[in-house]
Amino acid sequence: MTHKGYGDRIARRHAQVVGDAPRIAPQDDSEMSRESREIVDAVRAAAGSGPAAVVPAYTRTLTKHPRLFRAQLDIGTMFYTGDLPPRERELAVLRVGWLAGAPYEWGEHVKIAKRVGITGEEIERATVGSASPGWNSHERAIVRAVEELITDFAISDETWAILAQSWNEAQLLEFPAMVGQYVALAYLQNSIRTGLDSDNPGLDRR
Repeated sequence: MTHKGYGDRIARRHAQVVGDAPRIAPQDDSEMSRESREIVDAVRAAAGSGPAAVVPAYTRTLTKHPRLFRAQLDIGTMFYTGDLPPRERELAVLRVGWLAGAPYEWGEHVKIAKRVGITGEEIERATVGSASPGWNSHERAIVRAVEELITDFAISDETWAILAQSWNEAQLLEFPAMVGQYVALAYLQNSIRTGLDSDNPGLDRR
């Protein structure tokens, strides 16, 4: 899916994934515990955001499973503060969100991507993928690695060799785990039909 000329496909995906009411209703914001709010604010701080005036509906849904909620936010914080440079992490997450047709994930991470210096042109390029002109060798390998992990569940020797020119072993270990985490989030958000917040236009966001 690319933005220009693919409006109908985006509309169909939105209708499928976020067009109906969520399958699991979120808790009311007033029902969240102080501990849960503190965890949410810690993750937001790691992502470069301030405290939430109102906690997003997706997060309030996760609080219905407290152990999953804590585990998801703990690993999310780890990746936000991990060894991968934020810009490179977000290039990968954008490609995951687009390939997964995940309106909530894509919309949220376009916003985060801009905060870490990814341009509107690069965001559009992420919808095309590794075949798009304009990437440098390392960026292209990041985007291609996401594509390979999603289609073949493994990074090819050629792509790995390019990534290994710039990344150390800890970063090479972190990358596929991080991609898997955001694929899993797309599974969850799409399946429970996570609604879009008022400032998140989903797959239309640029």
